Amino acid sequence: MLDILSIIDIRFVLLVFVGSIAGLFVGAIPGLSVSMATALLVSITYTWNTTDALATIMGVYVVGVFSGAISAILINIPGAPSSVVTTLDGYPLAQKGESYKALYYATICSFVGSVFGLVALWLLAKPVSNIALQFTPMDYFLLAFFGLATVGSVTSKNYTKGLMSAALGLTVSMIGLDPIMGTPRMIFGLSDLQSGIAAVPALVGLFGFSEVLSVVHDNHLSQVVLQMTKMKVSFKETLKHWKLSLYTCTIGTLIGALPGAGGPVAAFISYNEAKRIIKNPEVPFGEGAVEGIVASESSNNACIGGALIPMLTLAVPGDAVTAILLSVFYVHGLKPGPMFIKESPEMFSAILAGGFIACIALLILGLLVAPKISKVISVPKNILLPIVVVLCVVGSFACNNRLFDVILMFIFGLIGFLMRQHDYPAAPMVLAIVLGGMMDSNFRRAVSLASSTDNMLASMFGKPITIVLTAVTIFIILSNIPFVKNLFARKAAKNSTL
Repeated sequence: MLDILSIIDIRFVLLVFVGSIAGLFVGAIPGLSVSMATALLVSITYTWNTTDALATIMGVYVVGVFSGAISAILINIPGAPSSVVTTLDGYPLAQKGESYKALYYATICSFVGSVFGLVALWLLAKPVSNIALQFTPMDYFLLAFFGLATVGSVTSKNYTKGLMSAALGLTVSMIGLDPIMGTPRMIFGLSDLQSGIAAVPALVGLFGFSEVLSVVHDNHLSQVVLQMTKMKVSFKETLKHWKLSLYTCTIGTLIGALPGAGGPVAAFISYNEAKRIIKNPEVPFGEGAVEGIVASESSNNACIGGALIPMLTLAVPGDAVTAILLSVFYVHGLKPGPMFIKESPEMFSAILAGGFIACIALLILGLLVAPKISKVISVPKNILLPIVVVLCVVGSFACNNRLFDVILMFIFGLIGFLMRQHDYPAAPMVLAIVLGGMMDSNFRRAVSLASSTDNMLASMFGKPITIVLTAVTIFIILSNIPFVKNLFARKAAKNSTL
């Protein structure tokens, strides 16, 4: 504790707040991701003092992850893949005129999740890293597959349509150069597709431009304007969900510690767990249940501390931002790894101090500044829609600075519109696009390693962690098959009559 306090001075605090303000606005604009902001900061801060650079980047990181919820709640466009789940209940709340309530819950839960993850980083860095170190390529594949299996039940009343959406996303994720062989796949002669489909244009198109097309198609340009009015949300009411928040924080921290999994997986699994635990919410999930926001925002912000664990102790980044943060360490001559905390305790303290100060900044900015940003939803649709289109174009172009991504955004917007018309959820497709590359490379790596053994099946599925992940994935799929669900429902009804 004394080491952390010794790092803090006025300059350090101000730099954290500067980074936090930047993270708030960058994260709130669809397409302008925290990863992009962090990458830009690397080029700006490489001549800075190391602690100054870490202070600014931690501010951007912590608040940037939260601010993705702002656009998710207000205009149904998640600012980041990890905020996709927040749209499921945040946007319906905004449509009911309760956007302030949604933002309040998102702020409080993001604060709790961030603090929880950083405390876990402080106390449990080595133990959790040891668990993550035991994961095999097959385990990473199964973890992602489990996320896709759960997302079908989370986002759609029709489980089959949810899985079909995820399957389409996996197909899209296969486009580009083969990660193992280096040969092109499904590029149809277009050199621009060799690098694959970027997640940002797909996400912005599926959630942003498809919303514009839906509104224009339904001729709802003159519909009732959503009003942002300050509501009295008691802290006591928020505390009712403390158990769910801490539970999903734990999920987020553990999944964050698994390299490559990150916020989207944590948010979807936590949301599914919330649906499983909360049997009778005041408002059904998907229609404005605050429990959905609690689960999503607590878990994806808890991933921050979790993602830093393997990065600092194993030099293995837990997500895209920590991968960029790793480059900051190397630029400044630091060597993350098993001996990092022992050899550079002052840098570990700087990360923790920056993170905790950023949590305070998140609370202040989320409660005072975010509601001001939310005034955008009071703009009439005939004015708002052109602004949304411009944001979609700018966000897609800013991803890789190429017009081809803008074209992709329009294509995915049309796909998203058609999916909406036929009640296919877009969220499973987005998650599959994000996780598809990881699933592909890890599965093929697992098969390659197992093929050289005497018993290929036992090598791939014989380890304890693999058995557990396989079992829960099969259970999730079977429990959502209509025949099995009806069987359980009839059995429950029969038992209730006895």
